[in-house]
Amino acid sequence: MENETTEQRNQARLAIMEMTNMISVPMCLHAIVRLNVPDAIWEGGSNAPLSASQILTRVFPSGDPQNLQRILRLLTTYGIFTEHLLHDPSSDDQVLRKYSLADVGKTLVTDQDGLSYGAYVLQHYQQELMKAWPLVHEAVIDSSTEPFVKANGEPAYSYYGKKPEMNDLMLKAMSGVSVPFMKAILNGYTGFDGVQRLVDVGGSAGDCLKMILQKHTNIKEGVNFDLPEVVAKAPSIPGVTHVGGDMFKSIPNGDAIFMKWVLTTWTDEECKQIMRNCYNALPVGGKMIACEPVLPQESDNSLRTRALLEGDIFVMTIYRAKGKHRTEEEFRQLGLSAGFPRLQAFYIDHFYTVLEFQKGS
Repeated sequence: MENETTEQRNQARLAIMEMTNMISVPMCLHAIVRLNVPDAIWEGGSNAPLSASQILTRVFPSGDPQNLQRILRLLTTYGIFTEHLLHDPSSDDQVLRKYSLADVGKTLVTDQDGLSYGAYVLQHYQQELMKAWPLVHEAVIDSSTEPFVKANGEPAYSYYGKKPEMNDLMLKAMSGVSVPFMKAILNGYTGFDGVQRLVDVGGSAGDCLKMILQKHTNIKEGVNFDLPEVVAKAPSIPGVTHVGGDMFKSIPNGDAIFMKWVLTTWTDEECKQIMRNCYNALPVGGKMIACEPVLPQESDNSLRTRALLEGDIFVMTIYRAKGKHRTEEEFRQLGLSAGFPRLQAFYIDHFYTVLEFQKGS
């Protein structure tokens, strides 16, 4: 047996204790979003430090301030809040703790359009999704279907379709994530220059396409391509035509084809079919622009790598057992199999990478 008094063994035991209890982190994150704590602290941009009692007066006056403070302390260690310690002789520990939002916490503040990462948090921890997590091992035993199906009886997207409140939350969550990402790539990526007809595959309501057209006035026509039942609900957008169809059968022609978080939820063979249809819809020199999470080659312990690998397991558990996040080389090989000789990756956002596949002569 190893000597349990060594620093190495102490650190190992501490690490396994943290990982085992780590469910408290997302659940506390979920709690503060449900309680609307970030907006209560932010209050129009003041972000003044507040005690748990002061926060509760704004969100739930009859709540328990001690239990809220326990939640705030934990999330402070993950960069959600900044803790301010003040001397307080009347307190049991002689300290008054106040909290303001740190950088991570500010992503949960509702903006002027009613969006934040808060909906993304709430969407991830709905009861139906939580039921799938104890079955992650089933993805190893039987990869023909994902744990969500084993827990709920049908795939996630069809399940959402029957539950309007779940579907609405998913759409709001995707908007809350997409808007800041799109702002980042529109400021840092020039690949839309010179494009006149742009097709957005899986564009849903056309929000991303609208942002692209507002930034790039050279694009004369935008095509929002999604399932017929999806585009039927899409609002009218100047310069955009909504087209319903099946990306596994064909994709509308364009100078460039754009997609975001589409390939991730499909198998390699399904991705090849989607990409072949993109290739056939493009002219020589045309581009397929895919925004996808891209895994690093090495499994280091950086925040970015962990976030990407955690997202990969989420896809495996909820959406497709054989859908996955991929490395840049894996995307390059998929592109080659579909006919694209060149791939250029732009690492502008730390989670989603812009992958530009160009059609050769």
